[in-house]
Amino acid sequence: MQHVTVRPTAPRAEHLPEPLGLGTPRPRLSWRTAAPDDWRQAGYELEIARHGGTRAFAVRGADQVLVPWPDEPLASRERAVVRVRLHGADGEVSDWSEPTAVEAGLLDPSDWSARAVGGAWPEVRESDDRRPALVRRDFHLPAAPVRARLYITAHGLYEAEINGVRVGDDALSPGWTTYAQRLRYYTYDVTDLLAEGDNAIGAWLGDGWYRGRMGWRGGFRNVFGDDLSLVAQLEVEDADGGHHVVATDREWMAGVGPILRTGNYDGEDYDAREELPGWSAPGFDTSGWSPVAVRWRDPATLVAPDGPPVRCTEEVAPVEVITTPSGATVLDFGQNLVGRVRIRVRGERGDTVTISTAEVLQEGELYTRPLRDARSTDSYTLAGRVEGEEWEPRFTFHGFRFAQVDGWPGDLAAAAAAGDIVARVYHTDMERTGWFECSDELVNQLHENVVWSMRGNFVDIPTDCPQRDERVGWTGDIQVFAPTAAFLYDVSGMLSSWLKDVAAEQLPDGTVPWYVPVIPAHHMWTPIRPGAAWGDVAALTPLVLHERSGDLGIVEAQFDSARRWVDLLDHLSGDDHLWDDGFQLGDWLDPVAPPQDPADGRADKYVVATAHFAASSRAVAQMAAALGHDAEAEHYAALADAVALAFRTAYGDGTGLLTNDAPTSYALAIRFGLLPDDERAVAGARLAELVAQEGNRISTGFVGTPLISDALSSTGHLDTAYDLLLERDCPSWLYPVTQGATTIWERWDSLRPDGTVNPGSMTSFNHYALGAVADWLHRVVAGLAAEEPGYRRIRFAPRPGGGLTRASATHESPYGTVAIAWERDGDTLSIRTQVPIGATAVLDLPGREPVELGPGVATTVLEALESVEAVEA
Repeated sequence: MQHVTVRPTAPRAEHLPEPLGLGTPRPRLSWRTAAPDDWRQAGYELEIARHGGTRAFAVRGADQVLVPWPDEPLASRERAVVRVRLHGADGEVSDWSEPTAVEAGLLDPSDWSARAVGGAWPEVRESDDRRPALVRRDFHLPAAPVRARLYITAHGLYEAEINGVRVGDDALSPGWTTYAQRLRYYTYDVTDLLAEGDNAIGAWLGDGWYRGRMGWRGGFRNVFGDDLSLVAQLEVEDADGGHHVVATDREWMAGVGPILRTGNYDGEDYDAREELPGWSAPGFDTSGWSPVAVRWRDPATLVAPDGPPVRCTEEVAPVEVITTPSGATVLDFGQNLVGRVRIRVRGERGDTVTISTAEVLQEGELYTRPLRDARSTDSYTLAGRVEGEEWEPRFTFHGFRFAQVDGWPGDLAAAAAAGDIVARVYHTDMERTGWFECSDELVNQLHENVVWSMRGNFVDIPTDCPQRDERVGWTGDIQVFAPTAAFLYDVSGMLSSWLKDVAAEQLPDGTVPWYVPVIPAHHMWTPIRPGAAWGDVAALTPLVLHERSGDLGIVEAQFDSARRWVDLLDHLSGDDHLWDDGFQLGDWLDPVAPPQDPADGRADKYVVATAHFAASSRAVAQMAAALGHDAEAEHYAALADAVALAFRTAYGDGTGLLTNDAPTSYALAIRFGLLPDDERAVAGARLAELVAQEGNRISTGFVGTPLISDALSSTGHLDTAYDLLLERDCPSWLYPVTQGATTIWERWDSLRPDGTVNPGSMTSFNHYALGAVADWLHRVVAGLAAEEPGYRRIRFAPRPGGGLTRASATHESPYGTVAIAWERDGDTLSIRTQVPIGATAVLDLPGREPVELGPGVATTVLEALESVEAVEA
């Protein structure tokens, strides 16, 4: 019997909205369900069409997130069409969903015939003035294609063209991975770009992370290789049954185009007079070109993507054209962002427009000192076309709010008003999944700043900052920010890929590098050695992703990496279970730390280290339990208990007070469960005292700041947590907002009240780590949290305070929309909740017994609301 009011969505494969070129032969499937609130799934059928036939697979149960592939594994290149229908507990059956086509990529190294090819001319190894190559090839198709796929990657970056048309809309591909072990390739459907007869394929190449300048203090070049090479395999099927492969090989030709130089840090120089019209179309004259050089790339290292690529996701117009005291012209885009400037310009042949970017002005001028050695400048030399010219750099990205434009031929203000100059925002094209809003506009702006900082620092990998000569995947930053990230966006695919790189870079003894991918010149600075909070990303972050996404596969993939990290800490700590020696960054960037010694904070570095040892041990125990590894779960739980006891013995006085009387130390002890209940209450009271003594200003760094609000609110000091949140004097979360910040700063006083920039050499205006407080806003202020992995069970536990009269949060969970909105009017609290089909929830309100909620929308009103300040969150 059909149930027409029950509608499953089209199945989704893995964490990819576009399941083309999957890297697994058994893609897991998920769907969401629209149905009456009282409907319950009792089973499902998956219909899979492949090999010219169709099979259906019936499964009992309520699972709908990442369910196993029920059929035989997909072969390389194989396409299957999948749809689902649901069986209810009432015996009724839904209609079939809309279909989803899933297609495997090249799953076996033997599938690859392509070689790595690039320019054969001598390279200037230690310069950024190396001109990148174009590579191309003509080919003939005897019949019209019915299916064509391009599998492509590069040593460096690529943009492909077929018959003069750009392939795809992604940018900075193939991104940054541990290139020696894992080089990502992408798959494109290019059927519509090909025709019977003569065709051509070509690609632009750029240095990118592979061989461009990397790292600070001048950096290094060629850190992953000194060649610039394309690996491409075009496979075409025609109506006559023919199969044709055009792969990179010795038949390709290489030349130079209009890009004179390009790099992540320094920008791109482009001379339109050097353009080669028709270079990627058939019949182009290659008499001035050279045969390519053929290099080696092990096809066993080529991997399909786990998440979406980088794309342009938004365009931002300038809000003001500024004439500086020196007479320069600067565009203010009104938002600190990450991307590139696109121009439309008309002028004389040989005119050059130069665009220099920065995050701030000082004394009215573009201020570039915080960029350190990043040139962050693009230039475009005009061809002089009468109809005008349009240009945007291809192989660079900048972090900026302001752009100084020199050499513009004409009225720059008029051009800006006409939309001829825009900032294009680039980041990994993740699905937005989380929102927050409250009655305090400064807090709303703080949250918006967190979102923008995340966007700017999720450019293929999770970076620390996007503008200066750094932009690397610091492990500690994402470790503390992952809970916030996983609420705001679907990061499961992107971060699971990056965690594979963490495991690949992990040393044989279990040491996790400070940043991943590792820049191989690390012996010059930042030696690879164990570090608390940073290395703990291996254990803590997979568990967060499992909690938020419901993907046990991430835990399974990372378990050995996490276990090896904790085993290393167990070895380093010895019989006393104290990690109390070796180099540590401690509570990085505590406000009292000197500008040039950010590790010199109030919290004892070894208190920080031992606390994280306990937390990671507990996380590995939980991972083992989730995987059904009972013996390992018992072992690591016992280890966590032993480390917690050692922590209390070494750093506590038996009452809850700590010998290291620092806010971060108390926050760690409370949040990591290192104290018994009676001592926990004392520690919470002392933490509240310390916050009050500082006038509710921030007194923690990268480690303590993400934890302190929860440590306060969970020990009965919600009022103090709100005081801390709402403080406006520096250092505080709201001080930058009052100074006009549109992103999260690296330092609380990156911009000082007098308008000058902090003199420290590390002064970024786009650093998401200190924005990790947003997770507390979501879970405690609004009151939306995952009680079970993937939000299969939800905890609604709003804790109003701080004078806020309303707050709300919405999250697109794997099951569907989860939402809460509360409003306070005097002593009356009204709460509206939404639970998706397939999930359940508990509503936990101050001073009331918890209430069970099923799917649907519910409204609850509390009269004569009791004080909430002493209620645990």
